[in-house]
Amino acid sequence: MVVKWAGAAAALLMTSTLTSTLAVAQSYPSHNVEVIIPFAAGGGVDVIGRAVAASLQEQLGKSFTVINRDGAGGTLGFGQLAAAQPDGHTLGFGPSTPIANAPYLVKGVRYNVESFDYICQVFENVFSIAVPAQSPYKTAKELFAAAGDKGLTFGHAGLGSIPHLSVENLAEALHVKVTHLPFRGDAAMLPVLMKGDLDFGAPALSSIRGNDKIRPLLVFSGKRQPAFPDVPTAAELGVKTSVPPGQNGLYAPKGLPANVKTALEKACAAAVKSEAVLKVIGNTGQSIAYLSGQQFHDQTAADYKFKGELIKRLGLGQ
Repeated sequence: MVVKWAGAAAALLMTSTLTSTLAVAQSYPSHNVEVIIPFAAGGGVDVIGRAVAASLQEQLGKSFTVINRDGAGGTLGFGQLAAAQPDGHTLGFGPSTPIANAPYLVKGVRYNVESFDYICQVFENVFSIAVPAQSPYKTAKELFAAAGDKGLTFGHAGLGSIPHLSVENLAEALHVKVTHLPFRGDAAMLPVLMKGDLDFGAPALSSIRGNDKIRPLLVFSGKRQPAFPDVPTAAELGVKTSVPPGQNGLYAPKGLPANVKTALEKACAAAVKSEAVLKVIGNTGQSIAYLSGQQFHDQTAADYKFKGELIKRLGLGQ
């Protein structure tokens, strides 16, 4: 008799849990949604993330409030997201680098590629090789030809960041010696570059748009960028590099109810086409690069594997 009652209680609990989950899914969102951005307010990711959140709010009828949780290279915000309830009321927006790069570089990361549901990729953060306006080098070929035995010094936005790895990967392919100097973001690096204290830098295009004291020589992208149509891609040097631009999109904790995930995927796809989001992305000099949730996951997983091999080869890991 005890066994029968235990079985009935278990069945009742399962039914109650399922009913609760379905109710959440069918009424989503049932209250305000927090969107964690793992970097400080005011940057390109933050500005675009707020535009996407505003579009989701308009479509889904509840407040989508952006919360900046910066620190530890984005891993603080992503750690909080991974630990949140998977009910769709806590989301994250930002680059995939805290997932694909950081676990190899930052101690104590307690999440991995499979700790999240991927809603959609929104845009690519494209990086460049750039020199000060007074530099004698007009092309990337001229710059790298000047490396010689001494090599070249370059600045970037942080150890193991996409611009850092992109340059190292390109230099490896070209057999050019480079010495890197990490900074706390482009804002700290660019004044040093403009003074001529670096041979070149690897800033994001959004950081140098409208800056006539900086001359980009190439972009790390599969195609030329609308904001800099005359600047060739790295591939145009005749060298195939494998570090993709920064992939930025919308995430949730792993385990969303199917209906919630579907609602968010549809809203995210619509946001990428909205006039307001397109305008903000265009103003920052970035490029729309929509991927579905599954495509976003698969690309991040492949990037994680590649970054692990590259970071190990460069001797940068923990």
